Amino acid sequence: MAPPAAIDVLPESDTSTFTLPDRLTIQSVAKRRAAEGRLVAGVAAIADVDRFKGRNVHAHKSKAKRWDHRFSLESSTRLPSSLKGAAQYLKNPGMISLGGGLPSSEYFPFEQVSVKVPDAGSFDTKSNYSTVSAGKHDLAEGISDFDIATAFNYGQGYGAAQFLRWIVEHTEIIHSPPYQDWSCTMTVGSTSAIDMGLRMFTKRGDWILSEEFTFPTAVEAAAPMGVRVAGVSVDADGLRADALDEVLTNWDESVRGGAKPFILYTVPTGQNPTGSTQPFQRRKDIYAVAQKHDLIIFEDEPYYFLQMDPYTGLDSPAAAPPASHAAFLQSLVPSYLSLDVDGRVMRLDSFSKVIAPGSRVGWITASEQIVERYRQHADVSTQSPSGMSQLLLFKTLDEHWGHAGYLDWLMHIRAEYTARRNVLLDACERHVPRAIASWSPPAAGMFHWFRIDYARHPQFASKSRAQIEDEIFHAVVARGSLLMKGSWFCPEGQKDGDAMFFRATYAATPLGDIKEGVRRFGQALRDVFGLEGANGHPNGSNGHS
Repeated sequence: MAPPAAIDVLPESDTSTFTLPDRLTIQSVAKRRAAEGRLVAGVAAIADVDRFKGRNVHAHKSKAKRWDHRFSLESSTRLPSSLKGAAQYLKNPGMISLGGGLPSSEYFPFEQVSVKVPDAGSFDTKSNYSTVSAGKHDLAEGISDFDIATAFNYGQGYGAAQFLRWIVEHTEIIHSPPYQDWSCTMTVGSTSAIDMGLRMFTKRGDWILSEEFTFPTAVEAAAPMGVRVAGVSVDADGLRADALDEVLTNWDESVRGGAKPFILYTVPTGQNPTGSTQPFQRRKDIYAVAQKHDLIIFEDEPYYFLQMDPYTGLDSPAAAPPASHAAFLQSLVPSYLSLDVDGRVMRLDSFSKVIAPGSRVGWITASEQIVERYRQHADVSTQSPSGMSQLLLFKTLDEHWGHAGYLDWLMHIRAEYTARRNVLLDACERHVPRAIASWSPPAAGMFHWFRIDYARHPQFASKSRAQIEDEIFHAVVARGSLLMKGSWFCPEGQKDGDAMFFRATYAATPLGDIKEGVRRFGQALRDVFGLEGANGHPNGSNGHS
C-alpha cells in the first residue's frame, strides 16, 4: 500500500482537542475509559493493549506485514517466559497463588511516595505546585488504580498495565497508526531499544543504514554484535531519499562484505548531531524507498515535541505560543508511524528529553508481531522499566496532568528550548566568523551544527583534514569552551576532502554561558585561521555590537 498522501487535522468546536479519522481525541479518553470500566491490574498483570486502543476503532484497517523473514535466529528461537506467562491465571476469581516468586509488599519499606509537581497550565510560575502521593495499598482501598504494592514488585516486560494504557492512548492521539494491529511496549530508554532491535533483526556481518552523521551510541551498540553502519548522505533537510535509494540499488555485497541492509536507523526530528528535521514530503519519499527495498525503519524520536518556530534573525521577539492543542499538533511534522500502512516502522519514544532521562522509561510502537518479539527479549533481560519511575510518571501524567496537561507541558518546554536556541544563534551571528563558518538554524531538538571551510586554513596544503579538525578542537578547549568534532559522529569515518563540522548544544548550559561559549569558539576560529574581526574580515566589523 502507498502511504497516506496527507494527514489533515480537523479542529473540534472545543479547541483544546482535535480529531482525525479513526483517531482518539483528548476529549474522548474519559468516555472510552468509562465505557471499559475500571482498570483493575494487580502485580505482574497481563495488559490488553487492544482494549486500551478501543473496541472496533481500527478493525476496518489492514494488518501489518509479517516480518518472519527478517527476524534474527536469536529472536526467532526465543520462547515466552513460562513464569511470566503463568501470571494470566492470577486474574481468576478466588485464585490463591503459591506459584509466583513475588516478594511480599508488606516488607517493602515504603508506605507512601510523594512528589511535588507543577499544575497543568501553570508551568511559568513556581507558586502553582501540587503534591501527588501514592500509598502502598491504594489499589485495594479504591483510592487509585496504581500503588506501591503493585508498582514496586515484579512486572511484565511491557510494563504496568496502568501506565501502558496512558502510553497507548497518547500514541493514538498523536500518531493514530494507519494499520490495525499496532501495539506498544515499554522500554528502559531508547538506547536499550536500539540494542534490543538490533538483536531482533541482525546477525554478525550485517549492515544497517543511518544518516552519514549519526548518534554514536547506536554505532557503538552495533559494533560488538559485528554489525556495521553505512552512512547515507544528508542535506539541510536531513536524510536524502534519493541517496538512500542509490545506496540500496547499487549495493555490492562483494565490496561491502555483507548483504544488502534492510534496517534504516534514523532520527528524523532535531537529528543528533546535525539538528536537521526531515520535512513531511521528505519522510513520505523515504517511506516510499523503504517500501521499494522492503526496509524496516527504526524511527528514533526523542526530540519530536521540541519542534520550533523558524529563527527569524538577531534579537527577534519570541513567537506567540500555539493558540490551542490543535494548533500545537498541527505544527508538528507528521511521524513515520503516522504514515506506516505496512507496519514496517518501529518507533522509539522516550521521556528522557521531555521529562527526565533518569526515569529510564520509554516505549516502542510497532506491529503486534514486532512488539511481541521485543517483549520476549525484555522478559528475560531488562524486564520492565523501573516500577518506581512508572508510578511517578503515572501519578503525574495520568492522574494529575492528564493528556491535555501533558500537551501543555510539551508546549511549555518547546518554548523554553526555542528561547535557548535563539540565544545560541544570536551569539553565532555576533561572534562566529562567517568567512569560514556556516550553519542552518535548527528547527527542532538540542543541537547546532557548524560547517567549517577548512580549506581557508593557512596550512591547508600541508595539514590533513583530521589535523586541522584536531587543531581547532584543542584551540577551542584551550579557550575554555567545548564542542564536539563532527568526525566523531561519522560511522564510516572521514577522509581528506570530506566536509568538516562541529556540534554545539544549547540544552542545559546557562544562557550567559551559551553566549560566552560561542564567543570563545568564534575567537578560537579567528586565531586558528589568522582572521581579524568578528566576521573574519580585515576591517573587523560584522555590523553587530
